[in-house]
Amino acid sequence: MTVYAIATLNIHDRSTYANYESGFMAVLENYDARVLSVDESPLVLEGQWTFTRTVIVEFSDADELQRWYNSDGYQAILTHRKAASDGNVVVVNGLPA
Repeated sequence: MTVYAIATLNIHDRSTYANYESGFMAVLENYDARVLSVDESPLVLEGQWTFTRTVIVEFSDADELQRWYNSDGYQAILTHRKAASDGNVVVVNGLPA
């Protein structure tokens, strides 16, 4: 079943975050995944939205997401994201076909 990683981030160090961004796609392209959205100004229909960036990435299944997240390549760049931003990352299941 398809899963989606959704990150809502507050980036406080753009320079360090750029190190994460520069390696992200090179790592992701090794997995059955694709970036669906990167948005710094989403339309807020209800509630408060204080995040500076929202990212949605689609993975073929939860195992593929775990392989990507736990890979040496992703773990190497993840340190930059964690140093440069605060936020949330959740994984949600897609609907059955």
